[in-house]
Amino acid sequence: MIGGLVGLLLGAAGATGVAFASPDQLAPFIGESAAQSRGSDNVGVGGVGGVGGVGQPVPGTEPQLLPTTTEAPPPPDTTTEATTTTNPTTTTTETTTTPPSEPAPAPTTTTAPAEVPQVQQVVALVNEARDLAGCKPLEVDERVVKAAQGHSTDMAARDYFSHTTPEGVDFAQRMRTAGYPSPGGENIAMGQRSADQVMRAWMNSDGHRRNILNCGFTTIGVGLDTRGWYWTQNFGW
Repeated sequence: MIGGLVGLLLGAAGATGVAFASPDQLAPFIGESAAQSRGSDNVGVGGVGGVGGVGQPVPGTEPQLLPTTTEAPPPPDTTTEATTTTNPTTTTTETTTTPPSEPAPAPTTTTAPAEVPQVQQVVALVNEARDLAGCKPLEVDERVVKAAQGHSTDMAARDYFSHTTPEGVDFAQRMRTAGYPSPGGENIAMGQRSADQVMRAWMNSDGHRRNILNCGFTTIGVGLDTRGWYWTQNFGW
């Protein structure tokens, strides 16, 4: 993660804007700078498979006896009873026992890890930078997220790029409307297509970096609308 932070200092294309307030009394917004103007490019360009036969018996060679010519007396009148003897047949059945087969191992299913959303990557990079600066990590607050996402969506839908809406609503009002009582600051950016790119842009700008590394802030919410890649980063006391 330290290598990721070092990369933040290389620069990224896109526009950015910053706003901040004191914990006791909100300071007025700074005037829109070149970094906040649409289409500005004041920061450095960066990235972001067989069987044999059976023989027959040999014929016998015993000599044959010739018949004699002596007449034999007539046989007595007898009755011969034929007797048929049947040998019992015994059938033996061989029982073969097959051992039970072991169950087949269950197929192994590998699930690819889900991609971390860009806004969560921004929070991770912010907290990494804060850790290196000796600040405590920021907690994501859903009320702050609601304000940040609402502003990104509004800028994309109405095609403007500013901390203040066309009606004059600033980030502090948006955060309070979302239910968060202690607004602290806001970073915005436009055009950067990844968390790395937008963090490089913010970290290369003094005002944005001060918000990110403000040890007094305790909460964060990040919004993104990819229709033009509008980013909003809100901070709370």
